[in-house]
Amino acid sequence: MIRTEALDRLPVRTAVPALRRALDDRGVAVLCAPPGTGKTTLVPLVLAGLTGEGPVRRVVVAEPRRIAARAAARRMAWLLGERPGERVGFTVRGERVVGRDAVVEVVTTGVLLQRLQRDQELAGVDVVIIDECHERHLDADTVAAFLLDVRETIRPDLRLVAASATTDAEGWARLLGDAPVIEAEGVSYPVEVLWAPPARPVKPPHGMRVDPALLTHVAATVRRALGEREGDVLCFLPGVGEIGRVAGQLAGVDAEVLQVHGRAPAAVQDAVLAGPSGGRRVVLATSVAESSLTVPGVRVVVDSGLAREPRTDHARGLSALSTVRASQAAGRQRAGRAGREAPGAVYRCWDQAEDGRLARFPSPEIKVADLAAFALQAACWGDPGASSLALLDPPPAGAMGAAREVLEAIGAVDEAGRVTGRGVRMSRLGLHPRLARALLDGAREAGARRAAEVVALLSEEPPREYGDDLAAALRTARRGQDGYAARWKQEVRRLSGQVDGAGSGGARPDDAVVGLVAALAFPERVARARGDGAFLMASGTGAELRDASRLRSAPWLAVAVADRPSHAASARVRLAAVVDEPTALLAAGHLRVRGEEVRWVDGDVVARSVDRLGAVELAVRPLRQPDPELVRGALVEGLRREGLGLLRWTRDSERFRLRLAFLHRVLGAPWPDVSEEALLAGTGAWLEPELSRARRRADLGRIDAGQALRRLLPWATGEAARLDELAPERIEVPSGSRIRVEYGGEQPVLAVKLQELFGMAETPRVAGVPVLVHLLSPAGRPAAVTADLASFWREGYRAVRAELRGRYPKHPWPEDPATVPATRFTSARLKRS
Repeated sequence: MIRTEALDRLPVRTAVPALRRALDDRGVAVLCAPPGTGKTTLVPLVLAGLTGEGPVRRVVVAEPRRIAARAAARRMAWLLGERPGERVGFTVRGERVVGRDAVVEVVTTGVLLQRLQRDQELAGVDVVIIDECHERHLDADTVAAFLLDVRETIRPDLRLVAASATTDAEGWARLLGDAPVIEAEGVSYPVEVLWAPPARPVKPPHGMRVDPALLTHVAATVRRALGEREGDVLCFLPGVGEIGRVAGQLAGVDAEVLQVHGRAPAAVQDAVLAGPSGGRRVVLATSVAESSLTVPGVRVVVDSGLAREPRTDHARGLSALSTVRASQAAGRQRAGRAGREAPGAVYRCWDQAEDGRLARFPSPEIKVADLAAFALQAACWGDPGASSLALLDPPPAGAMGAAREVLEAIGAVDEAGRVTGRGVRMSRLGLHPRLARALLDGAREAGARRAAEVVALLSEEPPREYGDDLAAALRTARRGQDGYAARWKQEVRRLSGQVDGAGSGGARPDDAVVGLVAALAFPERVARARGDGAFLMASGTGAELRDASRLRSAPWLAVAVADRPSHAASARVRLAAVVDEPTALLAAGHLRVRGEEVRWVDGDVVARSVDRLGAVELAVRPLRQPDPELVRGALVEGLRREGLGLLRWTRDSERFRLRLAFLHRVLGAPWPDVSEEALLAGTGAWLEPELSRARRRADLGRIDAGQALRRLLPWATGEAARLDELAPERIEVPSGSRIRVEYGGEQPVLAVKLQELFGMAETPRVAGVPVLVHLLSPAGRPAAVTADLASFWREGYRAVRAELRGRYPKHPWPEDPATVPATRFTSARLKRS
């Protein structure tokens, strides 16, 4: 029997008429409704005609998470007075509960992607609802793009709803072709905000690590909330590991402690969503409880302020979830959970001053995630570059390039980026392309069952208590009775049924199979030992094992999971398997390169023949007669790294370069640019033939840089002959002395004794620029500086004369310097001459 009273209480009902009109008129709509309003449960039932309103239509609801898909289907079935699988069913990876009479089917976005690739028309489906689209999961963005393509080309009758828990719907409305935005008011009670930062500073999160001091503080805050407030407590933590640690610290509290996350057993999930059963409850949850699930009975929220987002280091081939500060939008969603049924409170475990510095929204996954799976989906869709897909944010070019390289290496796409038959098969396995490659090739080498066992371990990382040895983790999972082992066994059955053959590796021991499959999945992470628990991966990144790891003595590893903290030079290995060199070569053969390497290393040219697996050197021997062009390239690289000081520069050479730099700055072409950057870019124009004759660093030191620079003078135009006229090395002054001009500053400088300029009325110029005259005392010490001699004789000379005539009485100090000859001698010497 339909629970009409419960349906009528759902606030989203008021928005249903407008939503129906929008779909009838436009076929698309954006529905904004806060969590708890019935957006996920009532709307599909109404649009499917299961509440007695309108014709019966087949509705597919896409949820971002398996736990949300199951919960939504169960809730809708309950509202209809049925069990899941009758008129409402669900399909998630590895589990399908859908009967013959199902009208509403709740699926994960990943399942819907697979279905679209097999049947672009979605035959028999009338309406698709993309739920929680504001979370910006990559699968949801991709599903929306594919569905819009389907509507435009082959199914204009297909109705599409983007459902969001926030009012930030403008982008989605534009994407859906200016779709109508339907807003439903939620029933929200006031929520008091209490700022509860730790008493002492805690370390910021990095990689997967969270400071234990923060988790201790969160547990203490939960205890405080239980003592100060009524009702159940919902505590947000970033991941399963943190939930387990906080649960351990809450032992003995007067409340039932429940853990909600994607890995939680279905029975636990059902118990949480069913509401209180007598005593108080503490629900420890990941961000899955922000908007995907409604937890009844909650009056208090404790927010750790942390979340997990995917991060990819494309240069090092490392992809993992990373702990980050939750956004302001996430903080609002979490706090709102305390005010769904009555006034509540939120304890925020950070300082109020920090709140304004948080990101406004979480990062769209397409901006930060590994895009290999997305790129394969796009290639299967017929748009390898995703250039024509309607996406809120375009995929970053660098991430798409890295994804294309991965797909090409595993044979999923050809050189043009078009999907291969192997790539199509990979895309239908419901795995990341790397794991799909490991399953297909591993089954051929070691048999379907054993390959599936290892891939299942890699597709959902084992709990930390399983250890960092992947082979040992496999044995633990086989005999395990915990929730992880149950899910692992289910996934093994699913994967085993998707590949054929017993394989040719029946004689391989389990440890060898584990290493092989892990290496097939992550070939650029095969790593050779450096000693003392340190390894070098084929990608070029260092990797280190923890001190207590039993893998430290392995000669080679296949690294399955690693993260690299921002401050660390090497990645930390969290999960790996022992392999030998032949296995590493088999899995990562496409990274093997043999050839001559001539490089600038440690200050000189090193020439050798190298056999390498990516960055790992397998064999090296010296080269006696390296390719001269490679040697020249290495020498140029040395000049770039260490500078032109590797050449022989005399004082005259340096002065000559400064003269050329002055002329280039003042007159421009044809006078050459002799900056470091320009000279390094044009070595062929001035360092030949000496550079091509050089073989090592010492040969560079024998090249006369000044003579080489003369090749850059504008000989062809005849301007070279004017060098001494335009930028003379010396200027003759009235005393007869030829004084050197220094060209290193903004103006050329002429440093000369004052008496030698008697009679010189105007400042000398070079290339039209007045020189800066440094007037020196008879002892050669600075007395005055001027760029205008005429002004100095009129206004400055009197003061200088008054200061210096007493100190240097033997030298001439006439009142009018224009009336006496210039000299570099004393007055007595002048009289004798």
